[in-house]
Amino acid sequence: MTLDPSDMPSDPEVNAATSSQRLRNFLVAMVAIALSIALFLGSRQQTEQPSLSTLAVNSTPLEVALANQKPTLMEFYANWCTSCQAMADDMNSLKQEFSDQVNFVMLNVDNSKWLPEVLKFDVDGIPHFVFLDGDGEALASSVGQQPRQILADNLAALVAEETVPKSQAIGQTSIFQPAVRGNQDDPRSHGGMPAGGLERS
Repeated sequence: MTLDPSDMPSDPEVNAATSSQRLRNFLVAMVAIALSIALFLGSRQQTEQPSLSTLAVNSTPLEVALANQKPTLMEFYANWCTSCQAMADDMNSLKQEFSDQVNFVMLNVDNSKWLPEVLKFDVDGIPHFVFLDGDGEALASSVGQQPRQILADNLAALVAEETVPKSQAIGQTSIFQPAVRGNQDDPRSHGGMPAGGLERS
């Protein structure tokens, strides 16, 4: 079988087809790269948990919370507290859910500025949560790591001005003892306790 020369494409047609195929291949490669980058960034955002420092920076200042007539969830925490760290993601999602109705206040127990509040609310384990009404009066408290649903139920009751249903709950905590004398920049007890506190349940 012989090929008829008239059936063979001319050079310009071959060049146009080749250029068109290269353009398509280039576009497919660019789309694949863009999708890979989008998937990578999306999965990275989902796995990164907010840090306690980030949550604290974005929390409501105590003086604002006590003046704006909204109920408040006050959390005493420390960056070294593993129970506090474990709850950071839940606290972030609760803040997103309730931020229009509740003040979220975070007080770092390592900051001697908050020693009066630490003593007032008898903070000896963290995280320590205090539920305040719109007038700043303490209604209930809970100590230690809490399931998200318990905190959500308590916040819903706080907003509805009902009795906080699951107050006095105790979960895993980092032991903390405020320093009333001596170095007040670091109120953790160092009496035989390793750095980072002790865990208890």
